[in-house]
Amino acid sequence: MPFPAKYIPLMIALFLLGGVSAMSLYASQQERLNGEQRETQRVQALIGGSFEMVDHNGKTVTDKTYLGSYLLVYFGFTYCPDICPTELQVMTEALNMLPAKQAAKVKILLVSIDPERDTPKQLASYVSNFHDNTVGLTGSLAQVKKMARTYRAYYKKVKDKDNPDDYTMDHSSIVYLMGSDGKYLSHFAYGTRAKVIADKISSYMKNS
Repeated sequence: MPFPAKYIPLMIALFLLGGVSAMSLYASQQERLNGEQRETQRVQALIGGSFEMVDHNGKTVTDKTYLGSYLLVYFGFTYCPDICPTELQVMTEALNMLPAKQAAKVKILLVSIDPERDTPKQLASYVSNFHDNTVGLTGSLAQVKKMARTYRAYYKKVKDKDNPDDYTMDHSSIVYLMGSDGKYLSHFAYGTRAKVIADKISSYMKNS
């Protein structure tokens, strides 16, 4: 049975409307993707950069030392009672979830914000409790301040009210994922599960 001619204009209008809607949706998605790309590029420009520190073996290292490796960068200190060891354990679990070949390409950098107490020897003892790819970094107060500024990490010495000779460190608790080229890829807030971190690392490696 022939399609009634009177419906043809309506069908054309619906077809055109559908085409416009599809184009509008495509344009909207492209704008969103472009926006996300611009935001990633903006954050990449803000987080990461050059640094010079001392690792837990007493060796001077720079950002170029770790080119070729993916990095999980965390600012903390060895006298931290709970948050720091918890986060380092989560990162350890994340690396253990990765295939061996992928895990071998990742290093965990614990950047001490308490260089007065966190000597290389102290850091060496501390990082031995976590994944073998964990590196402790320390340095002068100026070096630590510079690296923290480079990563937009916050920290502050807090005096113990009950013991004026003692202190703790208040600090942000963000894990930065840096690419093998040293550029920012993503970050993880405190409490992020190990599987989420492992999956994110694996995804970036597969797409690189």
